Amino acid sequence: MSAIPRRRTTAVGMAAVVALGVIAVPAHAHGDRGAPPPLAQVPASVETPSLFDDEAGGNANADDPAIWRNAKDPDRSLVIATAKEGGLRVYDLDGRQVQSVPAPPPPREGDAAGRFNNVDLISGLRFPDGRHDVAVVSDRGRDQLRVYRIDAGRTGAPLVDVTDEAAAPLVFSADPDEVADQRTAYGLAAYTDRRSGRSFAVASRRHATALALAELLPTPQGKVGYRTVRTTSLPASFPLPDGRTWTPCNEPGELPQVEGMVVDPDTGDLYAGQEDVGIWKLDADLRSPARLIEKVRSFGVPGTWNPQTEECDAGADPGFGGRHLSADVEGLTIWRDARHPRRAGYLLASSQGDDTFAVFDRERGDRYVRGFRITAGDRPGAPDGSQECDGAAVMSAPLGRRFPNGLLVVQDGANTPQTTGPDGEARTDTDFKFVDLGRLARAVRL
Repeated sequence: MSAIPRRRTTAVGMAAVVALGVIAVPAHAHGDRGAPPPLAQVPASVETPSLFDDEAGGNANADDPAIWRNAKDPDRSLVIATAKEGGLRVYDLDGRQVQSVPAPPPPREGDAAGRFNNVDLISGLRFPDGRHDVAVVSDRGRDQLRVYRIDAGRTGAPLVDVTDEAAAPLVFSADPDEVADQRTAYGLAAYTDRRSGRSFAVASRRHATALALAELLPTPQGKVGYRTVRTTSLPASFPLPDGRTWTPCNEPGELPQVEGMVVDPDTGDLYAGQEDVGIWKLDADLRSPARLIEKVRSFGVPGTWNPQTEECDAGADPGFGGRHLSADVEGLTIWRDARHPRRAGYLLASSQGDDTFAVFDRERGDRYVRGFRITAGDRPGAPDGSQECDGAAVMSAPLGRRFPNGLLVVQDGANTPQTTGPDGEARTDTDFKFVDLGRLARAVRL
């Protein structure tokens, strides 16, 4: 038997028709017929300094970016990104590090330290002294959310921790002892409800299918706490067209988790990437049934966990999978069309299993448009491409002279050339790549 193709984690994935009120889209929906158009190739313009996931590098591992636009001076816009145990990194538009924010220490001896997994932004959160933009982070190590005010006047340290420690409860765990199992806050998407003006974050749970909605609550002291509003869970098993029930293969005790998520600011829809399954769409308030709108290629493939290889041994492919995404489904981000503001724009998804990205047209029912690959530039010293991409963020508004047509930032999970340590061993080297959005639009013909 062959191993199921995967990146990062050891599971297989994808679903068809779903029970419990969840609606699924059949394979090859959205009018996908015939051979897909060839993948566009677009080079990265900028890359950030390497992060190394070892003791010498502070166990820093690039994961998820967000783009903050400085409305008063777009040239001074920032990229805020997670580095797991390495906390947060802040970069300017030339990819230079502006600030490093450490993850918090363990609350008790023997507890896990902070581990920042995903980040998203809220524009204009209301504080007692006015509105401020904030970055919201999922702390996988401590099962909490953390909030950082963005202060453009602090040029060397624009992020200020405003987390209200007294009002930052565990997101999923029942008590601190359960946090040690690390089934904790993982993926994250933040948004402001257009009707009420209240701001929220949706968090997913590691090794589970649960989602939690938390309301952000600024305090009179200028801090931010939160409260859980409601939770829901996506399916873990799926009935197949041939009458069988399929459960994605994972390590025993683990369920197919969600990480990449984004909220559509125009509709209030949440897109959630269940890594081994596909992309779900539901109301961001978690009240509606979820619809499975895109499936990974390995949907329905049976798998058996192999404890010797710590991978899933794959059976025969029954042919129920999608055509555009290879597990894991990772970074999801909304590309709003700045040239045509009345158009809904696009959803971008990282297809981690084959190092590509997929573009879906939100105006045409999330129909697949085209795929692309981020490649190395052809000039000396140009950045390499992006492989095994976890997180992605796009900003279509102009970002000064460097990116007048907007910017796409993606994580590179296998940065090259690879660096070796003192013992000659290769170091885990990750970073972020910046892609000119105008160049990408031309490459994918949008």
